[in-house]
Formats: sequence, C-alpha cells, structure tokens
Amino acid sequence: MLGLYTMMAHRNLLKKFVGMTIFQTAIILFFMLLSVKRRATLPIVPEGVAEASRFMNPLPHALMLTAIVVAVATAALALAILVRLHATYHSLEEDVIAAGPPPAPGDGRGRA
Repeated sequence: MLGLYTMMAHRNLLKKFVGMTIFQTAIILFFMLLSVKRRATLPIVPEGVAEASRFMNPLPHALMLTAIVVAVATAALALAILVRLHATYHSLEEDVIAAGPPPAPGDGRGRA
C-alpha cells in the first residue's frame, strides 16, 4: 500500500519512481510468500517417483524471477526517461513538465 500511495500522492516523478519500485517489490514478496509450502521439499527426485504432494511448486519462483528481470528493465527505462526530463525541464515536478519546455535563450519569449 505504501508504494501505491507514494505513486498517487506525490507530484515529483522521482518519488513516483521510488513508489513504483516499492510496489513491484511488495508484489514479488507477496507471491513468494504465497508459494511457500510447509514441510515440503525441493522438487528434485533422486530415484524413482515420489509422492508429488511432498514437493514445492517451482513455477511461482520462476515467474517471480521473470518479474524481477522485468522490474529491473522497467527501473532502467524509467531512470533514463527521468534523466532526459530533468535535462530538458530542469525539474521532475509534474506541473513544470506539463507546462512545456522552458524557452530557449534569445528567442524573445523569456528574460534577456
């Protein structure tokens, strides 16, 4: 809930990025917690076929590993976009970015 609140309540895009990261991490931890099975063993069968109900399901762990990779890629892209926005607008506030880029020096629209 903290990540979702941070994304919705703040106007600064860097704070929204931190909220998104917290939210993604919380979802991954939630699914990993749900996939734990008490008194279960790793799904490695040394010889013969054992009772299937004794083993943990490896699929949630594999899916969360994929989610971690997607989260890292999303974070890298978001940071790259934030760097470009800051270079263009000299701010990461939504209101400043929504107002448009600052006037170029010497174009007659700004102060001399």
